[in-house]
Amino acid sequence: MKRLSEYLFLWAVGGSIYYSFEMVFRGFSHWSMFILGGICFVFFAVQGKVLLWQDPLWLQIIRCMVFVTSMEFITGIIVNKWLHMHVWDYSRLPFHLFGQICIPFIIIFSGLAAIGIILSGYLMYWLYQEPKPHYYIL
Repeated sequence: MKRLSEYLFLWAVGGSIYYSFEMVFRGFSHWSMFILGGICFVFFAVQGKVLLWQDPLWLQIIRCMVFVTSMEFITGIIVNKWLHMHVWDYSRLPFHLFGQICIPFIIIFSGLAAIGIILSGYLMYWLYQEPKPHYYIL
């Protein structure tokens, strides 16, 4: 039950943070971004916890970027292409794939992932008495 509570809390925090980020920088968001942000935030915490925070931060960021980019692509195909919700379209940006993912946003999201990795680790430590995360640059 503790683990379910922990993951639901992290999901809600991550969803709220990402939804708020979009509101501030885009002026609008969509409920699907809350769900996606929450899933990604939980992944940030789980990948660190499973590996006992022993991987260097740059490797964790790369792992999380692959996850975030994959989830963004899958979510984009579902909400934008199949359901025609038109939540986002990167077609006008360079190096995009079907308008759902693109290199410039992958770079932006890497910064958000770095913050999310650190924040999720410390939230688990402070609130759920999980092992204290240790972050190594190299």
